[in-house]
Amino acid sequence: MYRRGLLLAAPALLAAGCGQAQVASPRVALPPARPLALPPLPGGRLEPLGGLILDNAVLGFGGLSGLHLTDDLRLTAIADVGHWLSARLLLDGSLRPIGLAEMRTGPLRDGAGTELPRGFAGDAESLARLPNGDWLVGFERWHRVRRYPRLNGPAQYVEMPPELAEAPGNGGLESLAVLTDGRWLMVAEGWAMPGQPTGVRRAWLGSPDRGWTRLGYRAEAPMDPCDTAALPDGGALVLERSFSIFGGFRGRIVRLPAHALAEARDGTVLEGEELLRLEPPLPTDNYEGLAVAHHAGRSLVAVVSDDNQNMLQRTLLLLFAVVDG
Repeated sequence: MYRRGLLLAAPALLAAGCGQAQVASPRVALPPARPLALPPLPGGRLEPLGGLILDNAVLGFGGLSGLHLTDDLRLTAIADVGHWLSARLLLDGSLRPIGLAEMRTGPLRDGAGTELPRGFAGDAESLARLPNGDWLVGFERWHRVRRYPRLNGPAQYVEMPPELAEAPGNGGLESLAVLTDGRWLMVAEGWAMPGQPTGVRRAWLGSPDRGWTRLGYRAEAPMDPCDTAALPDGGALVLERSFSIFGGFRGRIVRLPAHALAEARDGTVLEGEELLRLEPPLPTDNYEGLAVAHHAGRSLVAVVSDDNQNMLQRTLLLLFAVVDG
């Protein structure tokens, strides 16, 4: 954390030292994102369509950790610095991403409408949408889920499983999705399920109104589950990621079939079927957000990276299409 703080402070100090020159320079409207070509992956379950490199200076923040994408390509994301982003994803005729338009951003707020501060109270990590359009945002450190009729409005209290308050500070709800049957799927990033081997995380299936089924989720070691997205057939995708000094960032996307979620009972351990590995030749980074949409007759899967507010990382959005069969 200390070294990360120094990395964060350096750009601010440089900007402060050049303040007069910046004021004197003409203002140029910069695009919030630029295209990124992806290599083909012959024979894969997910076809790379392309990506975007997001400009955090234009956005005003980085740290994107939760993602949602509608069928008409409205992209919504939340950041672990307590902010939200909304934009229209622009695609060309081949469904390759070419930019973002109609971008809006703002701070997340508490129940009184006060802006959440960075850190303990504002560490937003997961995002999902209810059928009526309300948003669910999951937070770490202060472990909770809040409901937002509008992301730029005040939060509403959501009752959670009581044991969630005991989760490790950085091991809470990175993964949150609303399934087609209305149940919520929640997976803890780094909180082990009692009585299970290392790598099985605590998970929950249900809702405050319907009660909770307590499950496990088995990630591939040494990866951690960091987001989930509902599939139209009643299943879900899960994003996993890992980091090592020598190997850097790695990740994968797996599918939980609808029957596994429908048949889950207390104590069930879920395990996904791998669809894609996020490793070279694909660009690697700290992918934390996952979304699914259906557009132009194809099922699309998007991932976004959390740059940790680190100048050595990037905020990347990658788009894939599901390969039939």
